[in-house]
Amino acid sequence: MPPAVPPTDQVTAWRPRLPGVAEVLHARWHRHAYPAHTHDTWTVLLVDDGLIGFGLDRHQHAVLGSAITVLPPHVPHDGRTVTPAGFGKRVLYLEQDVLDPRLVGRAVDQPLVVDRTLRDQLARLHHTLLSGDPWTAEATLALVVERLGWHLHGRPATGRQRPAPAVARQLRTLLDADPVGAPPLTEIARLLEVSSTHLIRSFTRTYGLPPHRYLVGRRLDLARRALLAGQAPAEVAVGTGFHDQSHLTRHFRRLLQTTPGRYQRSGAAPGGPG
Repeated sequence: MPPAVPPTDQVTAWRPRLPGVAEVLHARWHRHAYPAHTHDTWTVLLVDDGLIGFGLDRHQHAVLGSAITVLPPHVPHDGRTVTPAGFGKRVLYLEQDVLDPRLVGRAVDQPLVVDRTLRDQLARLHHTLLSGDPWTAEATLALVVERLGWHLHGRPATGRQRPAPAVARQLRTLLDADPVGAPPLTEIARLLEVSSTHLIRSFTRTYGLPPHRYLVGRRLDLARRALLAGQAPAEVAVGTGFHDQSHLTRHFRRLLQTTPGRYQRSGAAPGGPG
């Protein structure tokens, strides 16, 4: 009987065009132990499957998929596989100034966070970074950073500003004025003198969906009209604010269960059902 072929480890890393994110790493390791080291960033880690053992500041921890690991900058840590099956992980490396440096001690004391909402937000952010949707990524990162701060501060969720319909209307006016070239969320928040997360909550409470989804919908409206006017799907994607044709197709399927090309050939009217 031939010897078993050892499983292949996989590592993918990139630097996204998203302020605040220094690097993204997706990895699957089967038998691996890495020595103590430090980063000059915050490390926010999701375990997709398996079990990771790690040491942080001379204390040992083990993390399963239900927990989020938050490792502060400049604090030594190591890591290792615990079982022969290894583990799969997704990691965000956040710039130091994204979180309050006074929170380093809290992260050392309690590096594991169990929060389903935060985990879902992080998973959504990783997915968005793969798809190349900067506006959605920026909005999702703002929510992630806010929730991380709550945990590291000891969940001080009180004191948030109440949703403001007037601010939501101003944001919608800006998005409607130029859906394709909409300014970054942080720039709009500075213009309106509110935080990004307050802007997101105000818009969601007022209009029933977050601003990044509203913006995608406006861009899809433009794309549908351009397709029915005879423009090529690849040109439509770039011309209506999508990263590329596959990005447009992904949103088209989600809304209409068809591709841009089939929609164009069908003669369906954008004003019809859906």
